[in-house]
Amino acid sequence: MAGRLARKVAFVTAAGQGIGRGAALAFAREGARVWAADINAQTLGAIDVLFNCAGFVHHGTILECSTEDWDFSFELNVKSMYLVTRAFLPGMLKKGKGSIIIVRLRAGAGEREDEQCQGRRAARGG
Repeated sequence: MAGRLARKVAFVTAAGQGIGRGAALAFAREGARVWAADINAQTLGAIDVLFNCAGFVHHGTILECSTEDWDFSFELNVKSMYLVTRAFLPGMLKKGKGSIIIVRLRAGAGEREDEQCQGRRAARGG
């Protein structure tokens, strides 16, 4: 059923690869005008769909993760979600409609679970 997003504008974070790229291409196939960003996206005005999937996982155990690595992960996985949502939500509220999709994946388990899931847990409030 092509055209489900005709005349819609979608903003997709982390669109350079992986899930973000796949989402951007899928939205375009469905007829959306897609703003695809990977790093340092600028506010582009009113949109209909925000697909926010930017994320980072440090490779290694929590004992190998420096404070700088942890801070970078938290800034990208949590703070960027907040900032991008905050940038586009007023336009959606003004239009009286819009969809916000926030993707946070559980990238691993075991000894790395706490580090890898911190963004997902923080995004959902605990």
